[in-house]
Amino acid sequence: MFLLVRKMSFEKLTRYMESLKDSHDIKGLDLIVKKNHKVVYRHKQGFNDYSCSRAVSENDLYYLYSCTKIATMTACMQLAETGRIHLDSPVSQYLPEFSSMRVADDFVVGDFKNMPNQSSPTHAAKNQILIRDLMAMTAGLSYNTTSEPILEWKEKSGNKASTREMMTAIAQMPLLYEPGTRHAYSLGHDVIAGVIEVVSGEKFSDYIVKHIFNPLDVSDVYFHLREEDRERIAAQYSIDFSTGKKSPKEGNSFELTEEYDSGGAGLIATVDGYSALLDALACGGVGANGNRILKAESIQTMSTPRLNPVQLDDFTMKGMFRPGYNYGLGVRVLVDDTKAKSPAGEFGWDGAAGAYALVDPKNGVSVFYAQEILGLMGVYSEIHPKIRDLVYECME
Repeated sequence: MFLLVRKMSFEKLTRYMESLKDSHDIKGLDLIVKKNHKVVYRHKQGFNDYSCSRAVSENDLYYLYSCTKIATMTACMQLAETGRIHLDSPVSQYLPEFSSMRVADDFVVGDFKNMPNQSSPTHAAKNQILIRDLMAMTAGLSYNTTSEPILEWKEKSGNKASTREMMTAIAQMPLLYEPGTRHAYSLGHDVIAGVIEVVSGEKFSDYIVKHIFNPLDVSDVYFHLREEDRERIAAQYSIDFSTGKKSPKEGNSFELTEEYDSGGAGLIATVDGYSALLDALACGGVGANGNRILKAESIQTMSTPRLNPVQLDDFTMKGMFRPGYNYGLGVRVLVDDTKAKSPAGEFGWDGAAGAYALVDPKNGVSVFYAQEILGLMGVYSEIHPKIRDLVYECME
């Protein structure tokens, strides 16, 4: 589907956004839609502090959680373009501690309540983990951020272990399955951050800012909340799954130590700042200022579906993975456009507090939505698809 945009009316989308305060108790939100570098819709609503006295503004910062993964994949593809990272190379070529991995004997993919630990029976992995396995979540890693090795490294470093140092802890964790055979959401993109540090010689957060956001004229992005920005961070809430009660929540639990840059969930940014990246990816890798951050061919590589039928079954096990999508290199990819009003080839990802990123290279369209509620049921299965479909309905 290609959009033939005449006169756009976003009244239906605005009505839906306004309804979220009552239907889901979303106190503050921000949505931006761009087409070919131009903002065609922006809706800010509500308040971004706990007392509901500070209106949502363009100056607000959000914890983006897993929307970070799109920036991490962009960085990895930049280094692949220059030949410094090879997608089919073993991770151990860059991080030697991953050369001799062990696989849990009895883990059942999907049973994430019973994660293997250091005392679980294991056997030696037959396959090496490849860089593309990390990107496609087929490496066999888990998302256990409180594993014994991670906690041990946190303690002995005084909560100061660096991104590169924490790779040793992640490499000690048992794999869930033989690399390359199944799919499980994992710390794979955090490991990519470690690879990027080794290859570039730069701290991961510095690399992201210097090589992705600064070329797009964006400087207001971070991996750790600065003291002077505490008044700007959007008030974050967490919902207790057992009681349904919502309470204030500070910080980012995926920030494993004070010095750790999480490639999977560490980014803090404004809506304007992060949307500049999505806009560039939607426009062939070129930002609104004319600077290129990625080749169109690299974007195509990222957004090519990668999962075989068995892996696709693993991917669709979780409710946040919507009908019609496969998985590429760090992004979901729409393959069946009868399930959505966006075109096949549209890609993006979400964040744990409800952020939503969509990139449509066919039409030069990007969508970014930010809110801050961890554990909000229905955000992935209802709110995000509804926003997506209303954006396209309003633009057609």
